[in-house]
Amino acid sequence: MKFLSRTLLASSVALMTLAGCAALSNAPAKVSYGVLVGPNGMTLYTFDKDVAHSGKSACNGPCASNWPPLAAAPGDRPSGDFSIITRDDGSQQWALKGQPVYYWAKDSKPGDMTGDGFNKVWHTAKP
Repeated sequence: MKFLSRTLLASSVALMTLAGCAALSNAPAKVSYGVLVGPNGMTLYTFDKDVAHSGKSACNGPCASNWPPLAAAPGDRPSGDFSIITRDDGSQQWALKGQPVYYWAKDSKPGDMTGDGFNKVWHTAKP
């Protein structure tokens, strides 16, 4: 009987661990160098002119050329602190705690954070 109980417990723990790993693998960003990075390893940023939880981005048109949004693919679903907003052009973008997140076009490699503090309104996204 003890063997069966231990086997069931071990199986349950293994399933919960796998479920937790699956949930992390679906996140649109991860932490690296103390900041959030996108799936490509590039630093993500927030914009002070965005109003958190408004469901909108204040960075459109030419702004979005310099600060490309972290795009949400069709079928992506919000999870944890991550939500999805609809941009002015109809595309979808990931947001962290209601704040849209972006890349900086002038970052050239993972670990670059050259957009942090840009015009005093752009900041690295922190978990």
